[in-house]
Amino acid sequence: MSKRNTKRALAMIAGVFALVTAFIMDARAQSVLESSPGIGTPLEPLRPGISGGQLFEELAAHNELRKSELRDYTVLRMYQVVDLKGKVHAEEIGQMEFRAPDQKMFLVTSESGSGLVRKMALRPLISSEIKTAAGKEHHDSAISPANYSLDLLGEQQVGPYHCYVAQAVPKRKDKYLFEGKLWIDADDYAVVRIEGHPAKKLSFWIERADFVRQYQKVDGFWLPQRDETFVQVRLYGKKVLTIQHQNYTVNAAQNKQGQTNIEQARAQPVPEIN
Repeated sequence: MSKRNTKRALAMIAGVFALVTAFIMDARAQSVLESSPGIGTPLEPLRPGISGGQLFEELAAHNELRKSELRDYTVLRMYQVVDLKGKVHAEEIGQMEFRAPDQKMFLVTSESGSGLVRKMALRPLISSEIKTAAGKEHHDSAISPANYSLDLLGEQQVGPYHCYVAQAVPKRKDKYLFEGKLWIDADDYAVVRIEGHPAKKLSFWIERADFVRQYQKVDGFWLPQRDETFVQVRLYGKKVLTIQHQNYTVNAAQNKQGQTNIEQARAQPVPEIN
């Protein structure tokens, strides 16, 4: 493939990666994807009295509560583009910082592999996430009754989390929506896992685009743990993007301010009692 066509293919891959990241970010919450960690237990019958409408209501209420309490976090991110044999073609490692309500900043600490892949695929993906957080690229991709109906399938254990399992059915053919499954924690009503594909075919050139996102509970907040996106581009082949999210520090600025206030209070002289 010529360099020009390679750049075109990488640009399309970058678009798919950014698109998938955009709608799975709103979840706050099979080939190669079957190797993703997670489901090893059988599906159990659904307990009585649970409906799709109830899940939507609980998701919305709990997400708003968590959103109001999440002031900041930092996380170590590792982005890799690999082939089906596991060979790493490009890697970008750095620290993502979030400050409520809408500020994100990424600081690169190391990079390796193809500079072209990093430039054409990984950096646009990171930039798109930062712009989306700031409201510069807004798309209605929320997991809500306006966008989806939920067909409840049962209950299942995902690692330490007991979950309701639902088929997410998009209400329109929209590339910013997905079709697939949701695992929702039965206690916290938070999305634990998503897997699926865009609800609308992205282009003639993109033959396939599947993803899995796994969440983890960190200090009471549900935050991404691992993303895996599989893309098959016509005439270019198959590539996989993985994103590892590690070493979270949550609400550090708020905790630091609270500790400062305590220390200042302790430093105040105690008035004498006559």
